[in-house]
Amino acid sequence: QVQLVESGGGLVQAGGSLRLSCAASGRIFRPNVMGWYRQVPGKQRELVATITSGDSLSYADSVKGRFTISRDNAKNTVYLQMNSLKPEDTAVYYCLYSRPLAGDLWGQGTQVTVSS
Repeated sequence: QVQLVESGGGLVQAGGSLRLSCAASGRIFRPNVMGWYRQVPGKQRELVATITSGDSLSYADSVKGRFTISRDNAKNTVYLQMNSLKPEDTAVYYCLYSRPLAGDLWGQGTQVTVSS
């Protein structure tokens, strides 16, 4: 069993920064994809950024140039550095751990609120 523990959400003013962390524990296999999605009430969960165990990156257009995803494979932890935050970045952010043919595992979510 794999467990995901997220941290780092909170309240920040527009233009500020936050760093999210997601630590995976348990039987971690590679290759895998870890990353972040976000969701606001009434809307579908959407991609923010992902990173593979081989360090291939993917970003939503809305966060390119502002957010940076990285991972520490030794710690099985993925990070999301969020800079120049905007009110529209307000959402619950979910960590993802995904493996081919094994499905997706989601964290419990962490709230990010950006005030204008």
